[in-house]
Amino acid sequence: MIRASEVLVVVEVLSPGSKRTDHVQKRAEYADAGIPNYWIVDIEPPVSVLACHLAGEFGYADGGAVTGTFTTSDPFPAEIDLDALL
Repeated sequence: MIRASEVLVVVEVLSPGSKRTDHVQKRAEYADAGIPNYWIVDIEPPVSVLACHLAGEFGYADGGAVTGTFTTSDPFPAEIDLDALL
């Protein structure tokens, strides 16, 4: 069993039937659980990542969806060629 306090990032890959659930319900649940990062991957072209990070009592904040190459240093250094995911 993994506790939410042990999770650094949750990555969801959207499917047509889960977009609302992933963007609204799961986003709120993961923020309430204190998971510091939540990445939502949309594989419909152009492939994109919405990287959300906890912003205190306000839940998750994000800088908008990223296409092309996703680069981050939080919660660990990573560079992902999103176009290569297809």
